[in-house]
Amino acid sequence: MEEKKFCQKCGAEILKDAEICPQCGCRQADANSVNGVNTRWLTTLLLCIFIGAFGAHRFYVGKTNTAVAMLLVSLLLGWTGVGFLVTGIWALVDLVQIICGNFTDANNQKIAMK
Repeated sequence: MEEKKFCQKCGAEILKDAEICPQCGCRQADANSVNGVNTRWLTTLLLCIFIGAFGAHRFYVGKTNTAVAMLLVSLLLGWTGVGFLVTGIWALVDLVQIICGNFTDANNQKIAMK
């Protein structure tokens, strides 16, 4: 059975994961949201942009196996240029998926802007 919470507007008891109150129709504020932007999405995006070649964004969302693979390729082959080329392209593909809202975490939950 799911935990309950209360609507921020009318106080009605609603499901913990409810986005909209069934009683009054009020959208509930997300704990991971600031001014309508999902902070988890923003953090993932910024990690991918700045240190994506090292797999930081994948570590953040719990995809540790592929994150370790990116890190090892970058560290072991980076000095040749090939490592950063491979992980750079990989991070670029991830960046496009993050921006489009198709990037998922380790639990296969999409990380979207809103």
